[in-house]
Amino acid sequence: MLYIVEGPQQGKSLKEEIEARGVPAWYVELWGNYIVVTPPNVRLQGLNTPVKAAIELKTDSQLVSREWKRDPTPVYIGGREVREGKIFIIAGPCSVETEDQIMKTARFVKEAGADALRGGAFKPRTSPYTFQGLGEEGLKLLAKAREETGLPAVTELMDPEDMPLVVRYADAIQVGARNMQNFTLLKKLGRAGKPVLLKRGFGNTIEEWLLAAEYVALHGNGGIILVERGIRTFDKTLRFTLDVGAIAYAKQHTHLPVIGDPSHPAGDRRYVIPLALAILAAGADGLIVEVHPDPDKAWSDAKQQLTFDQFRELVQKAREVARALGKS
Repeated sequence: MLYIVEGPQQGKSLKEEIEARGVPAWYVELWGNYIVVTPPNVRLQGLNTPVKAAIELKTDSQLVSREWKRDPTPVYIGGREVREGKIFIIAGPCSVETEDQIMKTARFVKEAGADALRGGAFKPRTSPYTFQGLGEEGLKLLAKAREETGLPAVTELMDPEDMPLVVRYADAIQVGARNMQNFTLLKKLGRAGKPVLLKRGFGNTIEEWLLAAEYVALHGNGGIILVERGIRTFDKTLRFTLDVGAIAYAKQHTHLPVIGDPSHPAGDRRYVIPLALAILAAGADGLIVEVHPDPDKAWSDAKQQLTFDQFRELVQKAREVARALGKS
């Protein structure tokens, strides 16, 4: 059971009352409310402390499930709406490298039809000897690109200690695949006051993905966008295996927007457009795709970033798919 109590002081009273009964429980203080969770099948009767709501947990991903909320939830990135019935496209380089690179890309993707700009300032890299991102300087360049183009900025947060810095510059915060189960980070993002793009880990199940979203929601942030980006399977032909079934499942079982990343499962720009169209055909609400002015010279993920001409082609074909599906 999940008990919601208004006000932290009343919550402390409830905690004392429950502990006096010898019942194990878990506690979360959440934006002026106090939440108490008891083990399955444990119900507290005759409480002295006023309880705002007592909710039977039908699933561990209760708050993000369609059982909890039937209507789809729109999420706003810099005032732009990500929602069902619309295709939302986030585009930009894997990493912010130079002012010329990010400004040139931002101007182009806006003209081509993108809704938001992506770019990594902090980069989780497999090798410690590869480019790790520009840090705050990269965030400043993203903000400059936003100021000129009007495109909201999306960037990744890796370290919970960097959250105040990233929140200052970004319109939405991306949780990368490697951090999907960084629970300390997820809890803090619940209080970040910014929408969260939650990428599925490449070794994680759909259930684990939804439970990661539940961590963010439970700690106060319902502005979550689920991102399918491919998983590791026995087949190594492409970089990862795009799980279009996960997109269809998430759309049926959650009220959150779901988008797809075709760049990482492809690992090669030749396959990005077909995978992007498959993502949209599976029912996704949008795409997050890597685009670079000169991909072969990119400082990270060079092989999978689209050229400007390829991105223009992708947007045109995405519009055709959207029309076929009755979306805008």
